[in-house]
Amino acid sequence: MISVQDALSHITNSFVALPAETVGLGECFGRVLAEPVVARTSSPPANVSAMDGYAVRADDLMRRLPARLLVVGEVAAGKTMKGAVHPGEAARIFTGAPMPLGTNAVVLQEAVAPPDDDGYITVTEPVPPSRNVRPSGIDFKTGDICLPAGKTVTVRDVGLMAAMNVPWLRVRRRPRVAILATGNEVVLPGEHLGPNQITSSNTLALMALVVACGGVPLNLGVAEDTAESLLAGAAAAEGADLLVTSGGASVGDYDIVHKVLGNRGHTVQCWKVAMRPGKPLLFGKTGNVPLLGLPGNPVSSMISALVFLRGALRALLGQNTAPEVLPPTAKLGHALPAGDFRQVYLRATLSHNATGDLVATPFMQQDSAMLTTLAASDCLIVRPPNAPAAAVGDRVELLLLEGGSVNTNLVAYAKQSK
Repeated sequence: MISVQDALSHITNSFVALPAETVGLGECFGRVLAEPVVARTSSPPANVSAMDGYAVRADDLMRRLPARLLVVGEVAAGKTMKGAVHPGEAARIFTGAPMPLGTNAVVLQEAVAPPDDDGYITVTEPVPPSRNVRPSGIDFKTGDICLPAGKTVTVRDVGLMAAMNVPWLRVRRRPRVAILATGNEVVLPGEHLGPNQITSSNTLALMALVVACGGVPLNLGVAEDTAESLLAGAAAAEGADLLVTSGGASVGDYDIVHKVLGNRGHTVQCWKVAMRPGKPLLFGKTGNVPLLGLPGNPVSSMISALVFLRGALRALLGQNTAPEVLPPTAKLGHALPAGDFRQVYLRATLSHNATGDLVATPFMQQDSAMLTTLAASDCLIVRPPNAPAAAVGDRVELLLLEGGSVNTNLVAYAKQSK
């Protein structure tokens, strides 16, 4: 029996990152950066006012107060004032406008009465240098690397890159993932259910996971438990970056995926992974296409996919080279018995207790056929092999399910918790 980590390492090390392609800034949301993104400008490009008010020379307000200053000009955002501000002078300025030559501070307009008939303002309090001034490049400077390779582009990143004056960028090609369900008893949603048949939940759930991870899913339908049907389904995956099957991954009489596809000229390994739920896992190649075979049980399939399929997609997208980070953690909501040799994934919800700590509470029912608890979960509690008994309040590691019902603030909180 192989450990989860050994299986995951073997899978991820078998892939190389897909080639890069160029896309426009408006098309990059959700894509994975193939190269670091470098600022093509500084922000702000010059020293600018952070407030509406008057640009002044701080020295004029340090010598004697009140100070009477002559207003010699006005500057708005996007404009430049001609000339300079000399001792005893000031300039009307607005938020975002470049500081006039000779000035180094801004007096808020609320602190100054409008200019008198002679064009003078009176300042009664000192203003230190740089007060209410945003220095050039305080956000980023030309040449700064603001986003690293391997990052999935967020809404916030799009705004940042626009400010960086980046109109296009290099991203990884989306992995094409063919998905093939197997089993005589399986039909797709909406199809007629015959005697002893069940609706396949795996195909569409796996397709959604592929999309969430940045890939493009290809639905190959359902293959019956015959060599002919299975080979025909697998042949349709030619040209994909990965073929994922669900069902038929074990060693029963009708579990024929590894026997049939492994005879197409490439070896398909059949593993027993020390995890619960899930245990049977296939990995290898069928033809020229890498194969990942998941168990058919719906919860086992999804949890295996969250670990292994997501790992494979990260490798294809060049995201498996990031330095290790500590997994998110939370306090345990109810006690758990000691574990055995398997790594266990418990469906759980997240909440805050009375003192504000993040709490992960596992569902009492952890049957691997229950999709309702998986859909209602915010995370999976990850219990390592041979874990000792855990009491309420003990800290446990989490695998976050960010598409769940959990408030995004809880997810962020969990990522920061230790």
